[in-house]
Amino acid sequence: METLMSILVGVFFAIGTYLILTKSLLRIILGTSIISHGVHLLILTMGGLKTGGPPLLGLDSLSFTDALPQALILTAIVINFATTALFLVLSYRSYKLLGTDDTSQMRGNEDE
Repeated sequence: METLMSILVGVFFAIGTYLILTKSLLRIILGTSIISHGVHLLILTMGGLKTGGPPLLGLDSLSFTDALPQALILTAIVINFATTALFLVLSYRSYKLLGTDDTSQMRGNEDE
């Protein structure tokens, strides 16, 4: 199971890197989002699947599950959502101002 998840993480990173290297702002934003989903899967894979009781006081379990990977992933999802929303607003504003989302056309004049 871990090898399949590792391969999926690699595929997400490859797709995200390919999208980031394109010239369209929307594809760049989607690439950063896909890379962050790859990071979420990487954290989940590295945390592993542990069996045991919930980490609550007063329960008589000999082993407890580790809640840290899930907490890190939840925090990363919130941060990813906020940065994606910020990138989308900035790209929309630049599209309205410049009339294009192609980064090679946003460079300005040739003699600058």
